[in-house]
This record gives sequence, C-alpha cells and structure tokens, in this order.
Amino acid sequence: MQEKAGAASSHDRILQAAKHLFASRGYENTSTIMIARAAGTSESQLVKHFGTKDGLLEAIFNQGWQSLGDLFQSATSLGPPAERLRALVERVLLGLDRDPELKELMLFEARRIRREGNVVLMTRGFVDFLDKLQAVLAEMQAQGQLRPNLRPQAVRSALVGMCEG
Repeated sequence: MQEKAGAASSHDRILQAAKHLFASRGYENTSTIMIARAAGTSESQLVKHFGTKDGLLEAIFNQGWQSLGDLFQSATSLGPPAERLRALVERVLLGLDRDPELKELMLFEARRIRREGNVVLMTRGFVDFLDKLQAVLAEMQAQGQLRPNLRPQAVRSALVGMCEG
C-alpha cells in the first residue's frame, strides 16, 4: 500500500510515537505494541523497520544527533578553539531546548546499560560529538589555553555532564 504524498511514512510515525512514549512513559514502561498503536501501524512494521525496541531507541538517537549535528557543524569552522568550543556546547544545548522529548531521552536513556553484555550503547552521533569536543580541547591544550596538568578528557567529561545537567 502506497503512503499518500505528504503523509508521514510508517517509519516516521513509529519514530515519532516511540520518541513521545519513551520520553513520557520511559523506555522500560513502553511496549512495542503501544508504539505501533500510537503510530497507527502494526508491530510487524516496527520490527521490519527497526528490528527491536533497542533498535528503535538507537534510531531515535541517531536522528536526534543528526539534527543536532546539523546545528553544530558550522561551529567547527569558526575562529579560535575556545570560540568553537563555546559554539559547540551552545548549539547542542539550543538544539535540545528545541526538542524537549529528545532532551528527556538523552538525559535518561542515552547511555543506559543494555541487556546484552552490560555495555553502554553510544550512538555514532554522540561519539562524533565527543570527537569534535576532544579535537577542540586538544588544540586548546597545544596552544597553551588549558592548564598543562589538565587532561582534555576530563574537561570533555565535565562539559558532557554540564550539557546533561
């Protein structure tokens, strides 16, 4: 069955429904059946597009980081490293303020331990953000703009914690 022109695809409806339910009810309290019903589709469509509930959560984060990445992409071409660092953090905070559901999910679900193997899943967008922060901080350290005994990884962790706060 073809989707009407302009109508959201089942993929997009599932993403939006899951994002809303995960943010309002929590990941653990949201079933795939609830998501499918809210999206006006079947659970089999959810499985077809995302595989599992974990796959769906990861897709939400990937989409969220893509939109945030679009905001802070230009920050990496600004002047001095301190200015780029400030712009990166400001743009991420601005992007999260524009999307309260994504903000809620980033805070409570983004780096939670997954069932398989007790590992923390970090999406590609989050890792890219960490890499951008790390590169700017390393440049600041090389230029003597950070105290010599201050490790860029510690500053990066503090900045991420501040963003989460």
